[in-house]
Amino acid sequence: MQRRTFLLPAIFLLAFLAACQPAAAAPSGGLSVVATTSIVADVVQQIGGDAFTVTTLLPLGSDPHSFQPSPRDMALVADASVIFANGAGLEEFLQPLIENAGAQASVVDVSEGISLLEAAPEESEAGDEHTGDPHTWVDPNNVLVWVENIQAALSELDPANADKYQANAERYSAELQGLDAWIVEQVATIPPENRVLVTDHLVYGYFAERYGFVQIGAIIPGFSTISSPSARELADIESAIQTHQVKAVFVSESTSPNLAQRVTEDTGVALVRLYHGSLSEPGGPAATYIDMLRFNVNAMVAALQ
Repeated sequence: MQRRTFLLPAIFLLAFLAACQPAAAAPSGGLSVVATTSIVADVVQQIGGDAFTVTTLLPLGSDPHSFQPSPRDMALVADASVIFANGAGLEEFLQPLIENAGAQASVVDVSEGISLLEAAPEESEAGDEHTGDPHTWVDPNNVLVWVENIQAALSELDPANADKYQANAERYSAELQGLDAWIVEQVATIPPENRVLVTDHLVYGYFAERYGFVQIGAIIPGFSTISSPSARELADIESAIQTHQVKAVFVSESTSPNLAQRVTEDTGVALVRLYHGSLSEPGGPAATYIDMLRFNVNAMVAALQ
């Protein structure tokens, strides 16, 4: 019995140390690449190809606005060679995480160079710390900027594979341009008067600007899902839905639909689930960034005809 008592703490210690190890270690001499969201991770992997495997901080289905890092995330960040982030104020958790982990990794904001849309005065009062719209990925033309930033960073960190990164970036950029052309064709099938968007929070500004929609408001009138709308704000969005004869409210798969259900029940419009801030599971309808936009656009077209 004494021997068993002595061994048990050692077993628990070994289990604890194993749990604290990074989920994906880099091969000897290779890059250890971390991305914040599954969307950023997919685009980075498209450029990296088989040179490395990206590890994602946020689990699938997580809301990047409310994410709270775990001890495992601290270990991942501490061991990373480079961290790719959306930037534009989206990942408010990241800088404290890096400081607490003592990380020395390069941090690449893939949205660097994109002109951010600014909130209207009444929206900036809703509790957002940042007034610039961080949801740059909803327009694939912005992701073309991501590709340039990712390629440049990887080529600098790993010049031996620079030609591979350039070739992958050129291939993927052509796919994004094709995606943009496809979206234009699909949106053309929606009557112009129906191209009105109401969402759970203000997420589709860049999409609306590029493809001729009007984003008239959101359940949460700001760029973040953290705040809660007041009774007056809910009444205002319901009034706007009725005034503009909105056909659907679009809600993220990663957020609770409770408030949106209340609004759609009050107004008699459809509730449609999209993928805003996270991809789906592998094999799901939004397993890659391009799949995600195709799924979302198809759902919008079906709801707004």
